[in-house]
Amino acid sequence: MLEWNLCSIFAHIIKNSNNVASMNKVKQLPYGVSDFEYVMRENYYYVDKTMYIPQIEAQPNNLMFIRPRRFGKSLLLSMLKTYYDKAKKDQFEEIFGSLWIGKHPTELMGRYQVMHLDFSRIGGSIDELEKKFDEYLCYTLNAFVRKYADDYPDYFIKSFFECNTYTGKLIQITTVANELRIPMYLIIDEYDNFTNVVLSEKGEEMYHKLTHAEGFYRDVFKKFKGTFERIFFTGVSPVTLDDLTSGFNIGWNISTLFYFDKMLGFSTDEVREMFTYYKNAGHLPADCDIEAMIEEMRPWYDNYCFAEECLTDNNRVFNSDMVLFYLRNYMMYKSSPKIMLDPNTKTDYNKLKNLIRLDQLDGDRKGILRKIAEDGEIVSEVLPSFPAYQLVKPDMFISLLFYYGMLTIKGTYGQQLILAIPNNNVRMQYYNYLIENYSPVCDINTKELVTLFSHMAFDGNWHDALQYMCDCYKQLSSVRDSIEGERNIQGFFMAYLSLCNYYITAPELELKHGYCDFFLLPNMTHYQSKHCYILELKYLSKSDYTEKKAQEQWDEAVEQIDGYAVAPRVEALRQGTQLHKIIIQFCGWDMMKMEEV
Repeated sequence: MLEWNLCSIFAHIIKNSNNVASMNKVKQLPYGVSDFEYVMRENYYYVDKTMYIPQIEAQPNNLMFIRPRRFGKSLLLSMLKTYYDKAKKDQFEEIFGSLWIGKHPTELMGRYQVMHLDFSRIGGSIDELEKKFDEYLCYTLNAFVRKYADDYPDYFIKSFFECNTYTGKLIQITTVANELRIPMYLIIDEYDNFTNVVLSEKGEEMYHKLTHAEGFYRDVFKKFKGTFERIFFTGVSPVTLDDLTSGFNIGWNISTLFYFDKMLGFSTDEVREMFTYYKNAGHLPADCDIEAMIEEMRPWYDNYCFAEECLTDNNRVFNSDMVLFYLRNYMMYKSSPKIMLDPNTKTDYNKLKNLIRLDQLDGDRKGILRKIAEDGEIVSEVLPSFPAYQLVKPDMFISLLFYYGMLTIKGTYGQQLILAIPNNNVRMQYYNYLIENYSPVCDINTKELVTLFSHMAFDGNWHDALQYMCDCYKQLSSVRDSIEGERNIQGFFMAYLSLCNYYITAPELELKHGYCDFFLLPNMTHYQSKHCYILELKYLSKSDYTEKKAQEQWDEAVEQIDGYAVAPRVEALRQGTQLHKIIIQFCGWDMMKMEEV
């Protein structure tokens, strides 16, 4: 007995020691991790979003929440699944004890049998889609019944597993659950995933067959209706939502409600708290400046606003995935990434391109993208939902860009919204689009251009690089005579200057009561450039051109750029590099004059 007691004591000591060690162990960075329970049990850092649970419960029972990719939707759903799952009720304190909801649990905690569907897992060719969809639902329903088998009578279990179709299985679950008054919660991640794939790859006709009449995708939503007490959907677009409305009434789209503006992504305070944690833990350099790191990230990853009512709140939303991408790089290499753009964003860009090419989606769609890229913003409204066939309408396409995270709310213009490019990460995607559209006409050798940029940054030889871009711009005249103009020139230069990693290209930077066209800010974090530039572009149409007007315009440009150069901010912005003031004057597509003044 004594031996057993001693063994028990030692085991208890070892267990407690392990727990203490686990508590003291530095939390892992959750980059790419979306399983909430795994995050909590395996000591990953979690930005607490559980305080939104009471607000979610205060909404109607059937909810839709749309956010761009890589904002943490899957982790949010995983957290909700764990919180409401009756099978996890006894583990509530262990999993949620350290979080806000652990101190403020709601009455619905641990109340439900939770069914979790992730439509991104349904793959295969378009022709096999219905079969794959059926197989996935059958598999999920089987796992669901096995998990909660103790809640069901034996006769049901036998009959359920003898059924080979998801429709039959779902009907049986619905019938028995209603009889036994078993509350069920349905959570669907990426509800629009494969329908967006169909839309972008096969076009509107195939998509219409899926979501209308007796299309199988529409049919399944009919069967969900009335089965579950609560439903929570997430996706990246509201296209499918509208097409399915008559088959399934979602109830309430909370995507643009101000309560939930920061439910996903990171606020500045959340970023600061996370970075401070890792600095104090010794995983960031002891001398690193967290505020400076936040300011370095801000133009690249910040500035998302999903609700008009939040425009007065200066604490905007960071893309969470991008922040983790930056932090992971800093922890590994003790510096920020050389290229601030997360390569994972290319996936979204490719999907966007497919939508642009969809059926009739040419012309105006391309014009909208070009306008946004060149102006940085557009005035429109954000529609809560829209059917796929209406994507041919410009306003619908603009709304889609908002939901994709390609635009954000910047301000208001009467009853309309000013929608702007949120940050440099997204801006680069627009510029990539412009470059791809320029390429068939103006085939720029990017390797040669990078070499010219090197001469520009380290030797002060700016002429060759700028002349190269002017020559390429002129080549566009053969296909773009109808859209020449100053904004067009600025868009072209901005797109190609974005290829230069030696500078952070700041368009329309406010300097001394005016806005310079371009300030090429030296990227001293990664490259020790010796020269920086203010570029002023001037344009006259061929019909307006006279020598007198050209000279007056040039004199005005000289006065402007001289004023910009002596602005108080410039001394700090140039960071000890030599400042060059360059004016380039165009007449139509032709560069007429280019000088340093």
